[in-house]
Amino acid sequence: MRRLPSLVVFLVLTFAAAAAASQFLPDAWYAGLQKPAFNPPNWVFPPAWTVLYVLMAVAAWRVWIRSGLTAAIVLWVVQLLFNAAWMWLFFGLHRPGIALVDISILLALIVVLAVAFWRRDRWAGGLLLPYIGWVAFAAVLNHALWQLNPAA
Repeated sequence: MRRLPSLVVFLVLTFAAAAAASQFLPDAWYAGLQKPAFNPPNWVFPPAWTVLYVLMAVAAWRVWIRSGLTAAIVLWVVQLLFNAAWMWLFFGLHRPGIALVDISILLALIVVLAVAFWRRDRWAGGLLLPYIGWVAFAAVLNHALWQLNPAA
């Protein structure tokens, strides 16, 4: 029970990044873009991201309680910043090309993070696998949107 407050801290940090990112949501610009056939409906994203944010917070918390402040935790914060920046770049600035660069870096960071977490706690590393899968899918989707809408 004494470890619970640190879990709350990781959940708050994660959802603070989510709240900052959610200031930039799909708008009329996005609605007007040509979409690939595999583009999910908008309602899929909030529940998927909610689960992923909880998983990444729990993963970081597990590493924190085992190792404290490590390079892996710092990397977790860095990837969280890239995660939040994507929404601003894509939906806020309407720059899918720059957003693609961001999400590509994000994906690489998450893979490195999963390995770093895995070395400290296998559950923590495993909890990031759905995040890797979703961000990989999102990167492919970002690329497709960029290619289908070159004037965007």
